[in-house]
Amino acid sequence: MQNVNELSAGTLAFVGDAVYGLLVRQRLAEINRPSGELHRLSVTFVNANSQAEAFKIIEPVLTEKELSHYKHGRNLHTNNVPKQSTVAQYHSATGLEALFGYLHLSGQFERINELFELIWQSASNNL
Repeated sequence: MQNVNELSAGTLAFVGDAVYGLLVRQRLAEINRPSGELHRLSVTFVNANSQAEAFKIIEPVLTEKELSHYKHGRNLHTNNVPKQSTVAQYHSATGLEALFGYLHLSGQFERINELFELIWQSASNNL
């Protein structure tokens, strides 16, 4: 694979979307509910609105390099915005996904877990 720093923001977000979705699904599997309910719950965590909020949770602890990758993803030009979110939320969510994609592809799995733990502790209070 080429240097992760040379990958496009879109590629990082593509990978990060899968990483973030898997992290959510792993945590939801721990509550052992019917699969339909687990899917419904996963959708509440893996959407532009929730991911934009997730970024706000981790923003204070991000390094300059991590913030740079977030901004690179956030500034990605796209023509698709879900009906349920604003343009700003969608861009923020894309930035979060790019950050998680960067961390995953650069092998920073412990850091991914640290950041996701902060998000999960805050976001999972309603389960």
